[in-house]
Amino acid sequence: MGEVPGLRERKKLRTRHALIAEALRLFLEKGYEQTTVSEIAMAADVSTRTFFSYFASKEEVLLYNARENLDRTLRAVAERRSDESPADLLARAVGLVFTTFAEDAEVARELASINQLVMSVPSLRAQALLLLFDTQRQLADALHRVCPDELDLIEASAAVGAVIGAAKLAGFVSLKRGDSSEEMVEACRRAADIALAGVRAVTIPEP
Repeated sequence: MGEVPGLRERKKLRTRHALIAEALRLFLEKGYEQTTVSEIAMAADVSTRTFFSYFASKEEVLLYNARENLDRTLRAVAERRSDESPADLLARAVGLVFTTFAEDAEVARELASINQLVMSVPSLRAQALLLLFDTQRQLADALHRVCPDELDLIEASAAVGAVIGAAKLAGFVSLKRGDSSEEMVEACRRAADIALAGVRAVTIPEP
């Protein structure tokens, strides 16, 4: 009986990946606006009802990963270790996302394809930008909440904006020059490390 939840979870992951893969294929072949939810479900060999048990809309297929990453990062921040500085906490929280992409090549490829598609569709680009701002705001609030004596809200916002902004921009630049999904993830990680070095330089308490 103990193996059943694991098997069920793997089946759910396969179905979700199938929906994403077919949605991306159809978006690229037909165009985002021209593709319907019914077509995505049919291509993935599931019902439309099953599609909506995984995603609320076509848009959600492309943005679900960002929301999951935010939840994972917020949980990590809330579980601050007693010996962690604000910069080390931010590094660990953001690093969890990079580790996920580095360990799962399929997820990394999905991310690369999604980013390329989002940047090519104006309505998706606008929604992704709003989501990015909201992600940074929530993460800055969480960081300030667990480090109230070390960072005020402006400092927490600056730290989060520097790290997330650096990683996002580096990822888009990497894709634009034709890098692989693995190279894109490494570019994001490297950019985040550079930004974190700056955060550490300004958050180290004076002697």
